[in-house]
Amino acid sequence: MTSGRDDNDKTQTHVVLTKDTMVSHYRIIEKIGAGGMGEVYLAEDTKLDRKVALKFLPPNLCQDDDCRARFKREAHAVAKLNHPNIITIHEVSEYQGRPFFAMEHVEGQSLTEIIEKTKLPLNRILDLAIQICEGLQEAHGAEIVHRDIKPSNILMDKKGCLKILDFGLATIRGGEKLTKSGTTMGTLRYMSPEQARGEKVDHRSDLFSFGAVLYELITGRSPFKGEHEAEEMYQVLNETPEQLSRYRANVPEGVQQVLERALNKKPEKRYQHVADCLADLNRVRGQIESGRPDGLIKVVSARLSRSRLRYMLGGAIVVGVLAVLLLLNPSSRHTVLRWLGTD
Repeated sequence: MTSGRDDNDKTQTHVVLTKDTMVSHYRIIEKIGAGGMGEVYLAEDTKLDRKVALKFLPPNLCQDDDCRARFKREAHAVAKLNHPNIITIHEVSEYQGRPFFAMEHVEGQSLTEIIEKTKLPLNRILDLAIQICEGLQEAHGAEIVHRDIKPSNILMDKKGCLKILDFGLATIRGGEKLTKSGTTMGTLRYMSPEQARGEKVDHRSDLFSFGAVLYELITGRSPFKGEHEAEEMYQVLNETPEQLSRYRANVPEGVQQVLERALNKKPEKRYQHVADCLADLNRVRGQIESGRPDGLIKVVSARLSRSRLRYMLGGAIVVGVLAVLLLLNPSSRHTVLRWLGTD
């Protein structure tokens, strides 16, 4: 004799959701997204007369009662977050044994779409980076680690406000994890090295992923993009991203420093808290807005300036030596002038 759930529920989790299907009081309009962490549908909330997005966890991740319980517990924790840069979750429930949550529907574009279509000015990029960090600060303050920060998981609404979404991989400090220890889930090119190795992660892993997103916003390319997963894994674990100045001119050194710290392979050498990263980003943005010269030093220009400085110092030393020679031996005046080409 089998249990009351096993066979039926495994079949039910594969039910196809079509237009006008009623999921509780939500009427399905259309499918708007799919990926490794589930399917997203645009739906009408018939009770409150508004559009929402329904995110269903994929069947292979939630085939048993324990997994469903963990998912609900963690989704409820995320639903308690109240911040303009985090998607609002309205409800956590199940449909025919398949867990889902209803969240606000954002009319806009993902950062992936924006990066592909538009080269944003640097001050706007810093504004977006600050919004992402402020959203992460709210989540980390509730001891929630996102674990899948990437451009496609960040939406911009019509007013230019960013929303972090898809906390499907989120973990709560001190609680059971949705995924088992030793597994690697997420998007490889945005993972921290410790997450790519399947090790335990904390909020500093999100900061590494944030650094990868910021790099892509500035350069238009991922810092760890390879032809295949093995190559991306190697880059994440071993390679240092190329300097921003190779792909974009007039990038403040302060931004390069933020990225180098956020993308450090060792968690203990990264930013330890989002607040520290926010402080650096705000300082650099303030320098740009005020037009202060020290806020607009290009990395390449800095190298050229150091080279010119070496030449100037060398020339000063030669002149100094000749001056001392003249003072000690006035009779050598004609020899010195010949060296200088003035006699």
